[in-house]
Amino acid sequence: MYQALYRKWRPKTFDDVAGQNHITTTLKRQVESGRLSHAYLFVGSRGTGKTTCAKILARAVNCENPVGGNPCNVCPSCRGILDGSILDVLELDAASNNGVDNIRALRDEAIYSPVDVKKRVYIIDEVHMLSTSAFNALLKILEEPPAHLMFILATTEIHKVPATIVSRCQRFTFKRLGREDIAARLLDIARREGLPLHEDAAALLARLGDGSMRDALSLLDQCSGHEVIDAQAVLSSLGLAGTEDIASLFESVLAGDMAKSLNILDALYTNGKIIASILDELSALVRDTLLIALIPRGASGLLSGAFDDAALKRFAAKTTPERLQLMLETIRDAMRSVALGSNARVSAELCLMRLARPELLGGDVAALAARVAELEKRLENAPARAEITARRKKAPVPIEKDEVDDAEPFDADDAPPFDMDDAPPFGADVVPPVDFAGAAPVQDDAPPFDISGTSGADDAPPFEVDDTPTPFDAPPPKAGSAPAPAERAESAPDHATGATWEAVLRLAEKDIDIPSFFFISDGANVEASFEGGALCLVAKNPFAEQLLNQSEIRQALARAAEKATGRQVLIRVSTGQPKQAPAGDKLDRLRRFPNVTFE
Repeated sequence: MYQALYRKWRPKTFDDVAGQNHITTTLKRQVESGRLSHAYLFVGSRGTGKTTCAKILARAVNCENPVGGNPCNVCPSCRGILDGSILDVLELDAASNNGVDNIRALRDEAIYSPVDVKKRVYIIDEVHMLSTSAFNALLKILEEPPAHLMFILATTEIHKVPATIVSRCQRFTFKRLGREDIAARLLDIARREGLPLHEDAAALLARLGDGSMRDALSLLDQCSGHEVIDAQAVLSSLGLAGTEDIASLFESVLAGDMAKSLNILDALYTNGKIIASILDELSALVRDTLLIALIPRGASGLLSGAFDDAALKRFAAKTTPERLQLMLETIRDAMRSVALGSNARVSAELCLMRLARPELLGGDVAALAARVAELEKRLENAPARAEITARRKKAPVPIEKDEVDDAEPFDADDAPPFDMDDAPPFGADVVPPVDFAGAAPVQDDAPPFDISGTSGADDAPPFEVDDTPTPFDAPPPKAGSAPAPAERAESAPDHATGATWEAVLRLAEKDIDIPSFFFISDGANVEASFEGGALCLVAKNPFAEQLLNQSEIRQALARAAEKATGRQVLIRVSTGQPKQAPAGDKLDRLRRFPNVTFE
């Protein structure tokens, strides 16, 4: 008959117990010296060796030939305790024998001397499950036990054990086993069993065991049907997603790509992955990223070890600790909902939607704080104001000597420079357009505007501005319209409808946050044109490309373009370099106006 691995390979001596040297060493010395207590209390999480050490201690105190504090396991006493034929060593489960009558029967029996061994030993597992009356019945015999009697109590919840019981026992706390200890034990057992266990699979099983040797051995038993037990075989057997899939899911969530996130979840669900396990692995990844974001230099010992440190740092650079904390709480709520019996897939989908779009969480204070922190991070990563202003300013072009014969240089101190490229810096208040509807008409008899006196030289050839009214290339803006951005990109209108990039921006302004809107509407950052029914956007720097690739901004621009043209418009984003300033000087710029003449 096949026996489970955790039962077959249960340690027989203290030396075989892994990861609890601080306890086994003490117990061996007590057995050697004979200074044994009448009651022991073993405390620790599941699978850490409490019951195993209790059974070893029960054999050691009754062994006829102990070896260094360990039972020999060959004498009649040891063999009888191992096969259960000696009734003086009794193991009770307090979960099913928790009544006061059970403890009274045990107390009445305990007063008799053992028949086949030196000490009568009672091992009470999960002792915290006893009722209050049962604890009271056990208290008196623990306080004044017979010389031949020993109690070994084991529990995972010490806070439920009365202080009066704890104070009458020697307490030993079992710690969670390290992953290295579990992995080494798994490889040793697999070698003895003839199982083809790889080291990466052993490390993964050790992590999934969460400090419990029994859980890790049970998982290894579950994966033993594979010809080769590697990490992929473990993931397939246990229905886990794996670090690569979880990392892809988390990356799509950070990018706000809800469609990709749901598609990844659907693919994992279709392949048989367990929703609760997916949420648990995603929670571990978010936790590790949060630790890296908060304590980048001291978090190495706190990480789960399932994900690469470089990937965690990359994820942490893309978001803020506030959003990571909110994500972790959202995932925990979804896991709680799944545990309560809700539709697991729907709960996971709602969780991913809220993770990708924090505004769906409503007006919660934590959600608002996370959104504000995210916006601040985006503004910090934006190009500096000085850099934007320098990029907007065109390089000065020297005046060729043969273009202006013997002309004096233009003196900027006497007259303001006519710089058509001057624009307010990014983020500055934009001056609203002037309403020309009520402006006074130009007088026909107005004297010509002479700007020749700016040079201060009498022999310089004067040039005048013709008194013909200046035509406007475009109709003036309507009164009360929204102010124009600092510098619009040169836009090729849609040939079919005449719609322009400026019209699209006006319609999309209310749907885009203010910093992003003013950044993409700046001609130094984005150029736009209508080509073949598509709105082609050219990003001139990495931050502009990042903004244009955000789903919220693309959708807002697509809706605005559809309103402006009356048909569906495809948004295309590409990268390019800013256009260079045309050659020439300020006099060349004046020549472009038809009402300016040179004499």
